[in-house]
Amino acid sequence: MKITATVDRIEGELAVLLLRGDEKVKFNLPAIFLAGIIDGDIVNITITKDAIATDEAKERVMRLVEKLKRKG
Repeated sequence: MKITATVDRIEGELAVLLLRGDEKVKFNLPAIFLAGIIDGDIVNITITKDAIATDEAKERVMRLVEKLKRKG
């Protein structure tokens, strides 16, 4: 998924972004992710699911739950 947003402002360590096409939707990102970006710039943000990391995390949690049940 690709999101296009306008950098509304940077407040200290947070950047406030407005979703392009629906500026009523705003969200914050750590400003460190936007090095060199200033107020008014338009940015593209790509979000992808990391299926491998998700599966690994689920397995790790399941192992911990089983371990706790055995101690139980």
